[in-house]
Amino acid sequence: MSEPKLGFSGSIARKFQATQITPLLALLGMLLGVCAVLVTPREEEPQINVTFANIFIPFPGAAAEEVESLVATPAEQVLAEIEGIKHVYSSSMPGMAVLTVRYRVGEDRTDAIVRLYRKIFSNLDWLPQNLGVGQAIVKPKGIDDVPIVTATLWSRDPEVGAYELGMVAHAIEAELKRVPGTRDIYTIGVPERVVKVTLDPQALAGYGIDLNDLRTALQAADASRDRCPPWRAKRRRVVPGSREATRDTRRAEGAKGDPKGASERDVQSYGRPV
Repeated sequence: MSEPKLGFSGSIARKFQATQITPLLALLGMLLGVCAVLVTPREEEPQINVTFANIFIPFPGAAAEEVESLVATPAEQVLAEIEGIKHVYSSSMPGMAVLTVRYRVGEDRTDAIVRLYRKIFSNLDWLPQNLGVGQAIVKPKGIDDVPIVTATLWSRDPEVGAYELGMVAHAIEAELKRVPGTRDIYTIGVPERVVKVTLDPQALAGYGIDLNDLRTALQAADASRDRCPPWRAKRRRVVPGSREATRDTRRAEGAKGDPKGASERDVQSYGRPV
C-alpha cells in the first residue's frame, strides 16, 4: 500500500517530526512567551485619550430660535475648523447655547484644550456683543467624566411631580457622595421654581412706582439666569428663582427714593412657589 502524497505543510511537519531540534524550538518559543508577559507594560485601567469639552455661551433674554441662529450655528462653523475635531454638537435653549466638541481618539489632551481656547478667544468677533451675548465658558472633559451609572426616578402617584422627585434625587446625591471612589454626582431634569407675581395698578400709582422700578427691584431680590422680559399690558409675570424666591421677593424694597420704602407686598400679590 503506497503512502498518501503529502502537501507542502505536511512535508515540513514530517521533517520536524524526525529532527532533534524540534524540542529546542518548542522550549525557545515558551521562553519567549514568558519574557513577553514579563516585559510588556500593563495597566489596571489603560489610559485612553478621549478629549471633549462643553462650551456654554449665555444669551440672556433670547428665545431658543434666536440662540440657534445668532450663536450656536456660527459657533459650530468656527469650532469645526479646529485640527483634530471629530464631531461638534450644539443644543439651543432659551438664554443659553451649549456646544460639545469631541476630538479624535488619541489626541493629546493638553494640546487639544489649548487649541480650543485659542480658537474661541481669537474669534470672539463672531459673537453679537451688542445684543448681550455673554462670555463663553469652556469646561474640558475626559473619559473619566463619562457617567457609568444612571438612575431614573419615577412615581405611580399622579400627585408626585418632577419637583418632588428632584428633591428626592438631591437627597440621594448626598448619600452617594459618601461612597468611596465616586466623583461627579448630579441630577438633571429638575424644573426651576418660579414665583407668580400679580401687580396691583392702583397701589403702584399710589406709591408712585412705575413698572421699570418694580422690575429692577425684582431682579435685585433674586438673581436669575435669564433676564425678566419687558413688562407689557399683562399684570401677571412668572419670575424664575430659587427656593427662597418668595421670601426674598417679598422683602424687596421699592425705588424712587421713598424714605418710607414701599414694600413689594404693598403693590403686588404672590402665588405659591411652583
